[in-house]
Amino acid sequence: MKVTLTGSLGNISRPLTEKLVANGHEVNVVSSNPDRAEEIKKLGAAASIGSVEDYEFIRQSFTGSDAVYLMIPPSFTTTDPKEYIKAVGEQYAKAIEETGVKLAVNLSSVGSHIQNGLGPTGSNFQVEQKLNELVGVNVLHLRPGMFMTNFYGAIPMIKYQGMLGNNFGGSVSLSLTHPRDIAEAAFQAIDQMTFSGKKVQYIVSDERTGFEIAGLLGEAVGKTGVKWIEFSDEQLLNALMQNGFSEPMAKVYMVEIGIALRDGSFSEDFRKHKHLSVGRTSFQKFSDEFALAYGHVN
Repeated sequence: MKVTLTGSLGNISRPLTEKLVANGHEVNVVSSNPDRAEEIKKLGAAASIGSVEDYEFIRQSFTGSDAVYLMIPPSFTTTDPKEYIKAVGEQYAKAIEETGVKLAVNLSSVGSHIQNGLGPTGSNFQVEQKLNELVGVNVLHLRPGMFMTNFYGAIPMIKYQGMLGNNFGGSVSLSLTHPRDIAEAAFQAIDQMTFSGKKVQYIVSDERTGFEIAGLLGEAVGKTGVKWIEFSDEQLLNALMQNGFSEPMAKVYMVEIGIALRDGSFSEDFRKHKHLSVGRTSFQKFSDEFALAYGHVN
């Protein structure tokens, strides 16, 4: 099949590209970064360089494709991340309809069952609904939990302050996902045509509390007594902005998600369907990868 992937060569799209190419599929990778073009070609794929906000570019990129993998890359310049997500999702759906694509795998998230959910989840809900309106198109919505790899950003905090934390308490349980498990699920769906109609698939391989995460990561790097600290919403927002996040991005992607974890809304639908979730990488296994990355930070 001819398959178009959005997401450039990120933590999901790169292994997905490699798997699809290895199985003989013709792969086209969409990226906004011209510097990625040669790297994409070296993987045996074609490169389409442009912006996902440019509808004509997306339509041309999808033309002739049998299947598409959809992800909406974060925009660090937008003043309204939620509207940005909805707008790009609507363009994806329109391009699929106009170009005759018959199979779409959409990267959504846990929490996207709520129409007006906090963080990006409400916008992801709207994107899911828009894709579900497509007639004659098989659509699979992948709903992962929090990416384990996001904890790489906490390495300096652990190394120099002996702690990590967020705007929720250490007893809150997090649904956790490794990006490679998402790539595997997307690959199986496209390569094996494992679904039809409109479906949701949760991809969560582990659940851990903040206290457990602090303990496991501390143990993995040989640092005892790593503590989980609960910050206020204001403290977290200010810290993120000091580290280069725009206020809208910090609020939507971090602060509001923490609020949804505190009140339980983020994971309520996942908990009803967790027995159907796929994903193979435990947080214990990820902690070994974390230790390798930790050793490379001065």
